[in-house]
Amino acid sequence: MLDLTDDQCSYCGKVLGDLGSDIIKVEPPGGDLARNTGPFRKDIPHPERSLYWWANNTSKRGITLNVETAEGREILRKLVGTADIILESFPPGYLDDLGLGYQDLSEADPGLIMTSITPFGQTGPYRDYKAPDIVGCCLGGLAYTVGDADRPPCHISFPQAYLLASIHAVCGTLAALRYRELSGEGQHVDVSMQEAVLWSLQGAVQYWDLLEHNMTRSGHSRSYYIGPRYPIRVMRYSYPCKDGHVAFMVAGGLLAAISMPAMVQWMSEEEMLGAFEPMKDWGYDEWLVRDVISMTQQEVDAEDNTLLNFFATKTRAELYEEALKRRIILYPVNTTKDLAEYAQLIAREFYTGVEHPELGETIPYLGAPFRMMETPWSISRRPPLIGEHNDEVYGQELGYSRDEIVQLREAGII
Repeated sequence: MLDLTDDQCSYCGKVLGDLGSDIIKVEPPGGDLARNTGPFRKDIPHPERSLYWWANNTSKRGITLNVETAEGREILRKLVGTADIILESFPPGYLDDLGLGYQDLSEADPGLIMTSITPFGQTGPYRDYKAPDIVGCCLGGLAYTVGDADRPPCHISFPQAYLLASIHAVCGTLAALRYRELSGEGQHVDVSMQEAVLWSLQGAVQYWDLLEHNMTRSGHSRSYYIGPRYPIRVMRYSYPCKDGHVAFMVAGGLLAAISMPAMVQWMSEEEMLGAFEPMKDWGYDEWLVRDVISMTQQEVDAEDNTLLNFFATKTRAELYEEALKRRIILYPVNTTKDLAEYAQLIAREFYTGVEHPELGETIPYLGAPFRMMETPWSISRRPPLIGEHNDEVYGQELGYSRDEIVQLREAGII
């Protein structure tokens, strides 16, 4: 595969490379923009130390090529002749103008698959609009659901839209590859970042289908809604404790019936029942049929305050361990540091060490969220240095001599 994607869409090639594909990452001379994106290893800004670049470009070989030059385009055509699949994220029509679009290239190779990731797809009135990640989150509807109810919508801090688009691009590429195995025919896979984000809102869509109410921002709380004739109750699900936060839900129905008798018993033992004093002797049946419709927001807040006071006396570990013993549905809100040290992830060997010989270090990388017995996922190589495999690809695979490679480099073509 040839990976021509930009700094936002490289994750697609990373997944396919980790699954075993031979990926050649094609960067402009001087390197991809992602190499200038922090954070950097040991806080040393350098194009070969970008953690963002590392995370999205494992299992790839790397070459440099200026496709806007006539000779660069000719070289790319030769590379396409050795490839099964092209991944790209140029604006719609850009490769067509260079004579390198799908229609041009598929005439020479009808089995070629080209996967294009763009903000709004190859067609429609928005096809030529540019869009950074925040545009996708907003126009895809994700931002509307993120933030506090009494404040404007928020953007998730880390890029999400193009990550979602890249994941869908993997699915489309594999489906096209399977079709080619059956028919011998390639195809153009057109991925819209906006549409990929829209798929992340299935929960919001179901909220309307089930309750005839549109999900809104709820911050550390959630909106509890019964139907169009009843008011919304805002109920907290994230509670601060001594050293962070835990998630816990209290209302009525099955979840409450499972958790609340034990939680009330625990609070009673520590003489902190507060607003739950009337429920001291309730069991499963009473919580299962509890009338939450008639509760006022003041009553909800009183229960929240009781839980806030109780959780504030304990650490996350104390709450979690006791919740396991008492069979209470409660769980800690993990930090990045927590995840790095998480026993479950370590036991499953989710993190994998990748050698960086140029740094003399082994760097921990995230693993795959799935396991396959016959075709295991693995990182086959660390992310490439700028133009690291120019000699290998241009010399050994395309047949350019050493002098020709030097001339191409001096001319700014590679």
